[in-house]
This record gives sequence, C-alpha cells and structure tokens, in this order.
Amino acid sequence: MTEGKDLLNVLWSGADVLRGKMDANEYKTYLLGLIFYKYLSDSYLAKVYDMINDEDAEDLEEAQNLYEEVYNSDDAADLLEELKTTLHYTLEPEMTYISILRDVKKNAFHREKLQAAFNRIQESDALFNDLFADVDLYSNRLGTGDQKQSSTVAQVLSVLEDADLIHAEGDVLGNAYEYLIGQFASETGKKAGEFYTPHGPAQILCRIAMTGQEDKKGLLAYDPCCGSGSLLLSTRQYSKEPDYIKFFGQEIMPSTYNLARMNMFLHGINPENQVLRNADTLDADWPTGEETEFDVVTMNPPYSANWSAAEGFKQDDRFMDYGDKLPPKSKADYAFLLHGFFHLKPTGTMAIVLPHGVLFRGAGEGNIREILLKNGSIYAVIGLPSNMFYNTSIPTCIIVLKKHREGRDVLFIDASKMFEKEKKQNVMKQEHIDKVIELYNERKSVDKVAYLASFEDIENNDFNLNIPRYVDSSEEEPEVDLNELIKSMSETDNEIKAANDSLVQMMKELTFEDDETKNAMSEFMKLFGEV
Repeated sequence: MTEGKDLLNVLWSGADVLRGKMDANEYKTYLLGLIFYKYLSDSYLAKVYDMINDEDAEDLEEAQNLYEEVYNSDDAADLLEELKTTLHYTLEPEMTYISILRDVKKNAFHREKLQAAFNRIQESDALFNDLFADVDLYSNRLGTGDQKQSSTVAQVLSVLEDADLIHAEGDVLGNAYEYLIGQFASETGKKAGEFYTPHGPAQILCRIAMTGQEDKKGLLAYDPCCGSGSLLLSTRQYSKEPDYIKFFGQEIMPSTYNLARMNMFLHGINPENQVLRNADTLDADWPTGEETEFDVVTMNPPYSANWSAAEGFKQDDRFMDYGDKLPPKSKADYAFLLHGFFHLKPTGTMAIVLPHGVLFRGAGEGNIREILLKNGSIYAVIGLPSNMFYNTSIPTCIIVLKKHREGRDVLFIDASKMFEKEKKQNVMKQEHIDKVIELYNERKSVDKVAYLASFEDIENNDFNLNIPRYVDSSEEEPEVDLNELIKSMSETDNEIKAANDSLVQMMKELTFEDDETKNAMSEFMKLFGEV
C-alpha cells in the first residue's frame, strides 16, 4: 500500500527529470499528464483482472499477462465492450504503462507506442477529447534530437514505476496530485493564477459556500473560472454526501481545462458527476441546459481583466437587471460576479475572490454594487492579507452573496493581519482560517476584526464597502510620559557627552610627525569644544 508521503516523493522526483530542461509551467504538463496516463492504464489492468477473476489484482504484471492472453481469445470482444461501458476507454495490451515500461527497461522505448495510447484514450469518449494535447512527446523542450527526447520521456516513465496509483488509501492520490499542482504554482509564479487558488483562501471560500448545506445529497457545485478544479473539489471536504456532488466548471485555457479533467478523475469523481467545459465564461452564458442554478458557486476569476462590454450584454439575462451600465471594459470583476450570481439557487451561497477596488469604485461598478446592496444580495465582505496569491501581491477580498434573504445587513471581517510570512508568499494557517469561519458564523461585531453593518450604515457611506470604513483595525499609539521622555533624553545627552570627552582625551594623547597633521587635528578637536 502506498503511503501518502511515499507517493508524493515518487511523483515529485519525476519533476527532477524535467527540471532544468524547461520551466515549471511547461514541465507540469508533462509530469501531470504522464501520471494521469499511468493512472488510467493501471486502473484499466486492475479492472481487467477483476472482471476475469472477480478479485482485486495485487500484481499488475500478472494482470498484464492475463490481459494479453485474453485479448487474443474468443472472449476479447465481450471483455472490451464491458470495459468501454465501465471505464469509457479501452487500450490494446501494448498500449499499457506496464507494456511500455518493459520497453524502457530493455532500452527499446518508442514514443510512437505512447502516442498511440494517448490517441486511443482521447478517441474513446468525449470525456477524454484532446486530454493529452499539451503533452508533446516530440518537443525540443525534451532535448535535442530523437534520442534525447525519447530518453527524457523514458526516464519519467521509469521514475513513476514506484508510484502505486490504484492501491492508495482514501483520497491519497487526489491529494498528492493537488499537492503537485500547488508546488508547480509556487515555482511558476505569476502564471499560476491561471490554475491555482492557495489553500487558505480556497478553504475559506468553500467552507463558507458549504455552510448549512453539508447534509445535502445531490448538491450542485459550480465554478465558472475553475482552473485546475481545486475549488470545486474542496467542497467535498465539507459535505457528508461527497459522492453525490455534481461538479460544473468552465475554463478558458485549454491546458488548464485538461488539468481540471485529470484532477477530477484522480479524486475519484464519477464521469457522470463532472461537467466541464473549455470556453470563455463571459462571452456566452453557460450552463443553459437542464441544470442552470447551483447550490454552491465558488470563483477566483482573473482580476480586473479586459472584456468586450458590448452593448448587446445589456440584454443578456445575466446583466440586464442592474441598470443601464455594464462593468467597464478594463475591469470585468463585476461581470464575473454577476455571471456567478445569476446561476446561484435562491437557497444557495456564492463566494468570490476579487480585488478591493470592487468595494468602492464608482460609475457602472458603483451602480451595480448599490443595486446588489438594496436587494440584500451581499451577505459578507472579508478582507484577506496581501501577497496571498501567486499572480498578484495586492490585497484581495472575498464577497459572499445570497438571494432573497431577509435583511440587508452586511458582515465585514478584516483578516488582513491573519497570516504568517513564508518565503515568497503570505500564508493563512489553520488557526487563521478557523478564526475567519468563527467570525463569519457568529455574525456579530468584534472589536478590531468584525462589524455587522446595518443597511443604514451602508447607505450613509454612499454604498461604499471599503472595509476600514466599518472595521477600525488601527492600534492606538501608547501615551507618552513627558517626565520619562525628558529623563531619557537627559541620560542620552550625558552618554553622548561622556563619549565625546573620552574621544577627545584619546586624541590629545596622539603624537604627530609634522605640524600640518597636528594643526588639522587641532581644528577637528574644536568641533568638540576643545582647543
């Protein structure tokens, strides 16, 4: 049985093969793609063994031998049909990881076989369309020439031999994959904002969105900017019925969309419970089919991104109820917020991370904010520490929204000082996360950290939600004791005089070789009141 730490060590060592040949944003695609291929292949052989022998496979080599034997028998057609129905893909015996690893060990590895395996999986079902499109086995980034490129891929495949991906207990595999994604985000820096939300903000978002919905069976979760899917998958931690959650996610970057699909499978999400789409969230509304409203909406969209803000959007159902103004072309923050809010169930909760500007900027944004507040849609505003995210150092906030609730009060939480500094980033530890959730659930004013503002408070502030207007987190300056200050200054003055006297005395004891130097020293001593 593979322990979590052992599995992490094996998987991370695969990165060592690629590190130095390309940057983290590139080699993450190769490593995570090859891990996923091994997972699909090993799962496939395990299923073959179970279908034939009605028991779990302890040795995948044995399962491979059995599959090769049956594949050439009269029973092959029925077996392949059942495998396709159950797993949604099939592989020929020579396309499995075990078979290709045998070639690696004999120095007979050919990329064509691995590419054929990728193609077979991708063509098996719409679930896997273009899944390995970014894993370019013929790229010069792997080395110069066929031999070096093949050798690099073979090395990674060899390292992954020690990773037991099908016997890992619980969610060990999914957590290991999530850990790798986080490590790559840390190494990648600014580009990481495309696919990863750090642990602290992610847990706060998901715990808040799941509050009161932990027992719901058949929960519908939606992330319109899903990245690697980490926010969606985090909701499972707070559900008592995690196997019945249905996940909906949209992602504009094809490589990140593929990463989200892999992440779903490696966390054991059934194909029928994952509905992911590669498209521009703002360009056209989605989902528009059978399920369009969700219990949980979580979002960490790109901050202050450009969008078209075309006049036609004023007739779009997502934006038409917020006056005659759209979010500005240079700041799509409220466009993302309104998209997510449109798809929220009346009984659900939405939590979104945005820059602080959305709390106080005017024009179209101010108009939208005022309407949301008058409708009672904004439930809480939580200020996060600065330098939390890989793609920006600016402070951000979480806005929590609900529909058709009683009351129009807003809870403000200032969590800007709840962090520890680690290397490049500020990190929210578990005690910080727990404190924010405690303040959120108690929903009352607490000196220096939280304020429950009435609608009148907000109206009197012209619907400006800037947190310092409501939560005074400043520390009072200590009172100055004038007598103590005078005494301290006098003591300091005496110490300076004593030091000067000591210095002058030492200078008087000096001897000089010529009159010029002696006269210069005399002039210098005059600065200390000496002649």
